[in-house]
Formats: sequence, C-alpha cells, structure tokens
Amino acid sequence: MGRLGALFFLLGVLGALAEHCQMPEVDSKLVEMLGQRLLPWMEQLSPEQLNPSIYVGLRLSSVQAAAKESFYLHSLKVHYQHSLLGSASSDSGDDSDFPAKPSMGQLALYLLALRANCEFIRGHKGDRLVSQLKGFLEDEKRAIGEGHKEHPNTSYYQYGLAILALCVHQKRVHNSVVGKLLHMVEHDQAHLSVDTAAMAGLAFTCLKRSNFNPEKKEQVTQAIRMVREKVLRAQTPEGFFGNIYSTPLALQWLMTSSMHGRRLGTACHKAGAALLASLQEGAFENALMISQLLPTLNHKSYVDLISPDCQAPRATLEQDTETLPQTQVPEVIRVTLKVSSIEPPYQESIPVPAGSSLEDVLKKAQKLGRFTYETQVSLLGPYVTSVMGKRTQEQEFWQFLQVPDTPLLQGIADYRPKNGETIELRLVSW
Repeated sequence: MGRLGALFFLLGVLGALAEHCQMPEVDSKLVEMLGQRLLPWMEQLSPEQLNPSIYVGLRLSSVQAAAKESFYLHSLKVHYQHSLLGSASSDSGDDSDFPAKPSMGQLALYLLALRANCEFIRGHKGDRLVSQLKGFLEDEKRAIGEGHKEHPNTSYYQYGLAILALCVHQKRVHNSVVGKLLHMVEHDQAHLSVDTAAMAGLAFTCLKRSNFNPEKKEQVTQAIRMVREKVLRAQTPEGFFGNIYSTPLALQWLMTSSMHGRRLGTACHKAGAALLASLQEGAFENALMISQLLPTLNHKSYVDLISPDCQAPRATLEQDTETLPQTQVPEVIRVTLKVSSIEPPYQESIPVPAGSSLEDVLKKAQKLGRFTYETQVSLLGPYVTSVMGKRTQEQEFWQFLQVPDTPLLQGIADYRPKNGETIELRLVSW
C-alpha cells in the first residue's frame, strides 16, 4: 500500500471511530399523530396561550399544518410587535392598551420562530427585538454578579436559550455574557440539569459553528465536552436522559455532537427506543414538550436554524375529525390532596371524574372550600405560585409529589391522577 493509500485508509479508520447520535427509524404515522396533538393548541390565539415553540417544532419536523401554520406565525408577529410597542410607550406611563412585555424565554423562542421561517431580524423593529433580548441578558449577567455567587432572575436555561436565539440570527453577544454560561457549566453543577445542560450545549455549538467569540473558543470547546459528559452520565437504565421529558432536548443537543468509540451511538439509540416506546403508550400531551420532540424525530435540532431548509418537503397534517362514541356518565374517582408546608396542614379527599387532570382536582378542591391556590401562565402551562395563601419567594417553588416522595414530571394541566392516589404539595427551596 502506497503513502496515499495508507493515508486514505487511516482517514477511513478515524472516520469510522467517530460516532454520531442516531435515532432508530420512526414510523411516519406516529409522527403525524404527534403533530396532530398540536393542532388544537394552534387554535388558542389569546396572548397568554401563544407559544412560539409550537411553530419552531413544526418547522423543524417532517409534518406541517399548512395555512394554520402560516396564520399562527402571523398571530405571533402581531402579538410580539404589539408587546414591543407597548414596552416603548410604557416609558410615558401609558401602556393600558398594550400586552405585557414578553419574558426573556418567550422573546428568545419568538426569534427562533422567525428564523425557522428563514427570516433574519433586521430593520427598526428587528433592532428593537435584538436590543430587548440583549438587555435581558445584561440584566441577568448583573444578577449573577462579578463573583458568580448569585443566580439569574429567570434561569440558566433561559439564559442559554437567549444566546442561542441571537446566535442563529448572526447577532454576537459580549464575551462577558458568554462567560457567565461557561462558568456555570464549569463550576455550578448543582444548577446544571439535563435540560439546562442541553440548552447550554446548543448555544455553545451555535457559537462555535458561527465562529463567534473567538477569544472564548477553547473554553467553549471544553464546555461542549463537559456538557456531553453530563448528559450521557444522566442516562437512566430505561434509556432516558434525566427523565422522559428532558430526553428530546438532550437528543437534539447530542445530534449536533460526535465522539470516538461507540458510546454516543449506543446511548442515543437506547434513548430513542425508550422515547418511541413511550409514544406508543400515549406519552407527550404538553405542547412545549411535543414541539421539542418533533425536530428530534426528524433528526434536527435548534442549531439547524443557523441555515434552515424552508423548502424541505413535509407531510400535511389533517385535522382529526373522528367523533368519539357516546359513553356513559364517567366514573368518579377520589384523589387526596395534602399540604404539609402550612399551619394547620391540609388534607382532603377530592372526588373528580376519571381522567381528570391534576388542575381539575385543584379547581374542585378550591370549589369545595378551605383549599386555595393561584397560578401564572407559562409556556409549559399553568404554574402554581401560591397555595393556601403561601406565595413562593425567590428561589422557591411548589413541588408536587406522588406520596411518599415521587416528584411529578408533568405539569398540573397534563398529569392525570389515578383513583386513590395522594398528591402532596410541598414548598421547597433551590
């Protein structure tokens, strides 16, 4: 074998050693069924219910919602432009006719939605979007502090999402902003959940591919390796990365990566098989979770929004018009609610129809008396902020557990308790 032949042989061996993250083959009918679950959400056009993640997920998937998809993007644009005008006029004290300014995470997802439609943000309105998101990041940077002893007002997940959104629009952020996310990955493992790690990994990968912040190149490369190790170590015996609902975003991130040996390919195949099995069993009802899963099933990630393919063929979703047969009066089940973080403690058995969500249980308990709660809207659904008059303070949240100590992985609108189940609401700090 000559030198040239030996060189090609060596390159072939090295290429074979570099493993990529691959999903098992996915039945197109399963993907269509998942996409159909988003259609009812796309009819909810109130400002509180609009969710840019739905649009992003569909655009990176193998299915489309045709005219409904276009109208949804139009509704997003109207809402966010109206919000920006409102935030501009609020300086004069007159903002009564404008919706509230979007959060950092909402604004970042909206930028991803625009890029998913192959739009770059530009012009006066685009500059305002960029300035607002960069302003959010500067506020969070100040909240974390020079010594990195504090935490962002929102979360490092949203922090990474904001950097990613600006990156896919070719908008560079200051080294000091990137440095805060790098420091968290390198030194603050307590706040590095699988979801946060995956989002940070997507942001770092975008920065690296776009050749942004070259002064941080070595640190970014090292952080990518650390995040990959974090996610791979978090794989459960069942195959999930962290849990079932953090796995889609983790797979998105790992699909942007490669490493020597078979470890990556094996881990991704196992996770993909676990996801597909859970889908067959009816998992994934939450719109945000579905929107993160659809790109994964299409072997895409948010990093693909650097150069989105807006001409890729996608199957058109049909509205499910099948009518369900008439049924008898639903069975009544009893779910016990327990609150130990207050004085006196609360515990009550609540009767609800079978198939009710945990939110239905809370509403029924409040209607019966003694129990009270409040929520706020989030992209994941209603988020409990107060129970029995006890409001969450900074770095606190109301955790829902299946007694004795199993945290619920779904939100109150998605989780459906079984008959005889006891759900404890516990105020915890992080």
